[in-house]
Amino acid sequence: MLRHALRRRCPVCGAPGIFQGWFTLRPRCPRCNFSFEREEGYWVGALIANIAVAELLFAAVFLGGVVFTWPDVPWLPLGILGVVAMVVLPVAFYPLSKTLWLWVDLAFLHPLDADDLSAND
Repeated sequence: MLRHALRRRCPVCGAPGIFQGWFTLRPRCPRCNFSFEREEGYWVGALIANIAVAELLFAAVFLGGVVFTWPDVPWLPLGILGVVAMVVLPVAFYPLSKTLWLWVDLAFLHPLDADDLSAND
């Protein structure tokens, strides 16, 4: 399932084409009919993970920049790089955060059951 999630595919069957665009996940898998939104407010975890990854990468780049250029830290370029990273990273990671959240949920929190593949939601 993790391999499917990392490739932005259905975590259940591995089907491609689960996104209609960069930001729009289809309601169901076109192949196995798995419902991607498993409950009300389901994507809050994915959004939190997206923000956390962006902040961790920003912190690593910023602190790495400070450590490697100390004592003559280029504050302005480092600040500009930080702002750009905090805008670009969450957008770039957005679809992956959704498929990874589906994987975490299916693998550890709420395993797949027969109702998840039914068309009557």
